[in-house]
Amino acid sequence: MTRLLGRALFTSVVAPLRPLTRAGVTHIVRAALRRTGIKAPINGAHVLRHSAATAMLRQGASLAGIGAVLRHRSPRVTADYAKVDFGLLAEIAQPWPEAPSC
Repeated sequence: MTRLLGRALFTSVVAPLRPLTRAGVTHIVRAALRRTGIKAPINGAHVLRHSAATAMLRQGASLAGIGAVLRHRSPRVTADYAKVDFGLLAEIAQPWPEAPSC
């Protein structure tokens, strides 16, 4: 078995094994989105980071925790990555006291 040295997250699946470049991951993600018919405002490698941040937020992770995983220097950047699921928020939102419900 061939081993890769370094910290590659995505690697080729055929020999010689090597880390995929950002461009390679972007190409694969764009092709997958195109095949599935998904229209995304971000359609390259970054869609994986945005999706991961949103999934972590849905599971209850803090923005600080998400920022640590994504290695962000600024909480503001993390907030941009982690989009709020408004459908889920509407399910758990409580009406304002003494106000008609939405």
